[in-house]
Amino acid sequence: MIIRPATPHDAGVMSELQNRIIHIGGTTAHEVEHDAAYVDAHYISGPGVICCHLAEDDSGLIGFQSMGQNEALPENWGDIGSYVNPDRQRTGAGAALFAATLAVARQKRVAVINATIRADNVPGLGYYSRRGFVDYAFEPEYQLKDGRRVGRISKRFEVSGV
Repeated sequence: MIIRPATPHDAGVMSELQNRIIHIGGTTAHEVEHDAAYVDAHYISGPGVICCHLAEDDSGLIGFQSMGQNEALPENWGDIGSYVNPDRQRTGAGAALFAATLAVARQKRVAVINATIRADNVPGLGYYSRRGFVDYAFEPEYQLKDGRRVGRISKRFEVSGV
């Protein structure tokens, strides 16, 4: 497995992975599929992107993680999103992706990394907790487009060495 910065050329396979996760449901707040142009603009090369890395091996894309700016957060915070192939979880890709993201966060002097996760996404909550993220906000009334209330939990990671 290798971890490397994502490029606009990767947007198509990243979009396919994200759309598969959206279609399965339950582990992302996204409910509408995104095309490659959206993935490029929001996760790879748009003006608010801080970094985006992907994990891949001879079989192809395992997952990706992007950190960007979010107007709802303080200026020196990054907002993180992670997407891993459901068939390839627990491979170490998530830990390796976060190590790469954290290195960039330190380099770019990001003080805090935010992750906002659906409250019913037990694997996602566990992933961020294992990385050292701690809960700091809860939106119990967050609902999906179909009206289901799933809640959201925001977790923060204090970046040391900044």
